[in-house]
Amino acid sequence: MLRVSRCMSTQHPDNVTIPFFAGNPELSGDDEVKEAFYTYSHIKCREQLWDCEGKEVDSFVIKKLLSSYEPYFRRNRIGRDIFLTLRVPNPSVERSEAKILLETLESIPRNFDAARLFYGEDTAPIFEVTVPMTTSSLELIRVAEYYKRHVVGKQESRLVDGDITIGEWIGDFRPPEIRVIPLIEDKDTLLSPEKVVGPFMESQSVEGYQRVWLARSDPALNYGNLATVLMLKVALQRLSRLEESSSVSILPILGCGSAPFRGNFKPTNIQNCIQGYPSVYTYTLQSAFRYDYDIGKVASAVSYLNDTSPGKPVEVDEERCVEIIGRLTDAYKSQVALLVDSISHVAPFIPSRRKRKLHIGLFGYSRSVGNLKLPRAITFCAALYSYGLPPEILGLNALTGRDIDYIRGIYVNFDNDLRDSLMFLNEGNLRLFPREVVKAAESAKGMVEFEPDERHAKVTSIIADDLGQGRHKVLSENITRAGFIRGFLG
Repeated sequence: MLRVSRCMSTQHPDNVTIPFFAGNPELSGDDEVKEAFYTYSHIKCREQLWDCEGKEVDSFVIKKLLSSYEPYFRRNRIGRDIFLTLRVPNPSVERSEAKILLETLESIPRNFDAARLFYGEDTAPIFEVTVPMTTSSLELIRVAEYYKRHVVGKQESRLVDGDITIGEWIGDFRPPEIRVIPLIEDKDTLLSPEKVVGPFMESQSVEGYQRVWLARSDPALNYGNLATVLMLKVALQRLSRLEESSSVSILPILGCGSAPFRGNFKPTNIQNCIQGYPSVYTYTLQSAFRYDYDIGKVASAVSYLNDTSPGKPVEVDEERCVEIIGRLTDAYKSQVALLVDSISHVAPFIPSRRKRKLHIGLFGYSRSVGNLKLPRAITFCAALYSYGLPPEILGLNALTGRDIDYIRGIYVNFDNDLRDSLMFLNEGNLRLFPREVVKAAESAKGMVEFEPDERHAKVTSIIADDLGQGRHKVLSENITRAGFIRGFLG
């Protein structure tokens, strides 16, 4: 477990500020290589996620890092002191991306060779991959077995009877196996993650530890913010039980962003987040965390996180949580259905921060909520915040007074997170939305005291007026201005 970092830098494009090293507002290619180096060297985050899902992939990243920043990597060995973790497509869901999985797995031995040449010894620079949208242990087993049998295993084959093996011809293929991390995003799997993780660990005879990534953004998009928090509480409790019943340490990863809707994980709120999810081992540092705050605050937050240790999860009544989750989700989905047109009007003007290939769907690379097609969580969040309608408040009118009392007992940051959200509510723009949405806002306003941000209200009023009048010329500019005030794009 000493090899596992307490924080993981990711490529989620939720930032407003363009990093100083970027050659273009949309990061891609060599900019992301620079980003990985910046993550390691400047903010002291020991792990970088290398995303191979939904965008063009640079499978020579290790060679580029070692050749471009040789003095740093001589002192800091990648694969031992600092880490690069791959996120690959899940062929069960992302059919058009399926073969990228195979290409990515094939690149792992090639990156091993580059590191062996550089360091003069055998240390695997990449030994972990993450599989998104995992709902079955088989999805993980297939990745692990494909790597062992078809990437590494082919070195024992002979192309011609009596001839040398592929390994003798090409060289050995290493590492001999990889660790596979499930990224869990749907409600049913979040509420019973042990049904996926347990069989996988047993099938692969996992030793030492198993990392499990619990999503925060996409569940919030699908089920609502508060429902997702409750799901995570249940998931972490169940993973703790799995750890107790096995000989394997379960190390949860929480995929959290800076917006309250996506976790409220920002340099100025890091202690609250750790208190809220004490058993989480690794927290994701997304782009807004790294670029929308002063580097001194960022480095200080990372240092603080690196010096802490995880504890036990918050104990919850799972049956009661599931019942509340059901009501929250129903109310949230009902209200989101009324907002699809409003979101679609502003979404095209949300500035892009990463180059991603577009998938088929109303908004390109999209996720579905029931029969609705919505943009990815960052764009969804940015769109509603640009109206001055914080998405965290949707569905909250389904709560009773007893619900709120119970939630405050297990979700210590409930008031803090809701306050951070409501400060960006533009009450003047509520006239644009259906009565059911207004009722949710009125209900949320009665739960905590908060101070509205007048600067944000002014900019979002301009955005709403420009949308209503069809004046699109400066929409992106004003959306960006509002994002600067918040400290995140979406």
